[in-house]
Amino acid sequence: MTQPEHTRSDSLGGLLRIAAAAVVWGTIPLVLRAADGSSAVKVFYRVAFAGIAMLVWMIARGRLGELTSLSRRKLLSVAGQGVLLTVNWLLFLTALDMTKVAVAELLGYTGPVFVAALAPFVSKEAFDKRIILPLALALGGIIVILAPQGITLGSRDETIGAVLAFCSALTYAALLLRSKRIIKDISSPALMVVEYSVASVLLLPALLFLPGPSTPIAFGALLTLGLVQTAASGLVFLSGLRRVRTDHAAIIMYVEPVSAVLFAAAFLSEGLTWPTLLGGAMVIGGGALVARLDAGYGPEAPPTTNADDEPAPADAQSPLSLG
Repeated sequence: MTQPEHTRSDSLGGLLRIAAAAVVWGTIPLVLRAADGSSAVKVFYRVAFAGIAMLVWMIARGRLGELTSLSRRKLLSVAGQGVLLTVNWLLFLTALDMTKVAVAELLGYTGPVFVAALAPFVSKEAFDKRIILPLALALGGIIVILAPQGITLGSRDETIGAVLAFCSALTYAALLLRSKRIIKDISSPALMVVEYSVASVLLLPALLFLPGPSTPIAFGALLTLGLVQTAASGLVFLSGLRRVRTDHAAIIMYVEPVSAVLFAAAFLSEGLTWPTLLGGAMVIGGGALVARLDAGYGPEAPPTTNADDEPAPADAQSPLSLG
């Protein structure tokens, strides 16, 4: 069945938005280099600044009523996202501290594999076999990039770190799958305000008892992390996620680690090697294959959205969406 041209255009636009957000997230290591303090405190400032920015945006647009009109069930569902988000970031950052970067990154980025495997159970539809090749290319590209750095485990701490990284992949998959369901009938700013508020409350003890930023530059880096790499890029990502299948979005997210490597080479004098270039090409190839797929076919077609990238009325939603 041929997909309508406007739907194909929406799907491609969604993939491009997700890729753009992933590129922005690839700059996070650069920003974190300028910030000191514990990992938990960095995450606190990230979500706190992002949540405040989204709240101010909603007030300026006269949309604060969206928050007060949320049902108790919806509020609890979005709050659960805030808990998952906090756990995910803490697992991954702790894994980076305890084990080799290559191990943490490789295990952490198995998340899209779990998204592809679990999406059929969430949507109750057949597995989309078309994503096997692009998923294999993207994951293989990450392996090619990271394998030369060493992926062996030499101590108990490294093993624990590897387990935490694997758990972060599982929470990543849960976040993405739940996000697709939750954004069906809530605006992106409202979702982010609730999600980041919950995460901020959970991380508040870290701010009180663990070391935080000690210089204006470090504080400015965390402010940038909250406003640009979290709030602004989060809006772009969610607007793209509304337009595409969840498993397609997960594959495009492999752009993030590739862009992080390229930014490190450009700004941190970390040289590029042939495995990096080859792996990056494989990831881009996987993304290109996804962009060519008919997003209206398979277990999940993209839902309809309005001009502001907010959820359409319930009767306009696709019956095949994960919601």
